[in-house]
Amino acid sequence: MSKYEVESVWDYPRPPRVEPSDELVVVSHNGVELIRTNRSLRVLETSHPPTYYLPKDAFKKDALVAVDGNTFCEFKGRADYFDLVLGDETLKRFAWEYPNPTKNFKDLTGHIAFYPASIDSVTVDGEKVQAQEGDFYGGWITSRVTGPFKGAPGTWGW
Repeated sequence: MSKYEVESVWDYPRPPRVEPSDELVVVSHNGVELIRTNRSLRVLETSHPPTYYLPKDAFKKDALVAVDGNTFCEFKGRADYFDLVLGDETLKRFAWEYPNPTKNFKDLTGHIAFYPASIDSVTVDGEKVQAQEGDFYGGWITSRVTGPFKGAPGTWGW
């Protein structure tokens, strides 16, 4: 159980906001710890579980490889992508960053996010993260947040 009060995602703002978190985030895949940090950022947006952004420089060295292509977020700006490479395994377009985010999201500089469903283990303060449904949003569901959450089939128009 989280040391924080439970938050309803329906109380989060739109446009979203960024807030620092001191929760311990541990990410591993195939038995390799990729990051252990208590210096994350959470992006909070109405109807979405938080998307955690982790310090890029704290990731396992050489695990993230920049790839071609980008997307655009109306709030944050241009997102660039990374593959995760661990030995013979490559997870394509595993993570993204905003190298030059808009003014309200400058704190995201130097941080990356990823879909928790794409990796073996993601925990926040020792609690296993549940991935937000769908393949568009990168939300992390823990006991700290309640929904209903956007992302599942039929929720696009909420």
